[in-house]
Amino acid sequence: MPDTKQLYKIAFGLAIFTIVYNIAEGVVSTFLGFEDESLTLFGFGSDSFIEVISGLGIAHMIIRIKKNPDSKRDDFERTALKVTGYAFYLLVIGLVITSFYNIWIDHKPITTFWGLIISVLSILVMWILVAWKRKVGNQLNSEPILADANCTMVCIYMSVILLLSSGIYELFQISYIDSIGTLALSYFAFKEGKECFEKAKSDKYCGCISC
Repeated sequence: MPDTKQLYKIAFGLAIFTIVYNIAEGVVSTFLGFEDESLTLFGFGSDSFIEVISGLGIAHMIIRIKKNPDSKRDDFERTALKVTGYAFYLLVIGLVITSFYNIWIDHKPITTFWGLIISVLSILVMWILVAWKRKVGNQLNSEPILADANCTMVCIYMSVILLLSSGIYELFQISYIDSIGTLALSYFAFKEGKECFEKAKSDKYCGCISC
């Protein structure tokens, strides 16, 4: 088994990869979502950008606990959590309003093909990340790293929503399915935002839906 120093290095590398992946996923998803007029894909991409803010807090956390495993959450992490929480709430407001408007006007995406492709890729990547983070967290016996792995599961849930809404639309061309998928994403985004504020006020790590 790798030594503690090497394990923290792996954990930090996974945090950086998560940030970079979410940036790339956000750029591609929002662009294609806008081009294809798919609100679910656009919302999914917007969520990825917010996850970047959260990821910066996670990377900072790993550096902190590497220096002192028993240290408490610091001001940088609490600020990152609050900013992330506000961003999630703003995203929810925008997505919910647009979803109901699209249902009202019977809006249809041009295609949801790219939603299918991106969701499958995201599920595969995030599943590997969850497994790897859990392995490192267990080897270090680190509650913060294990909590981060559990929070990454939320990204898988959102990817599944994108997959289902995109797949159903491609098969049946039901106009409101894209908006229903967006509302489902909004539910998880709201939960994430709420949990960010709860964690910012305390030192507990496991506050995610999957915990």
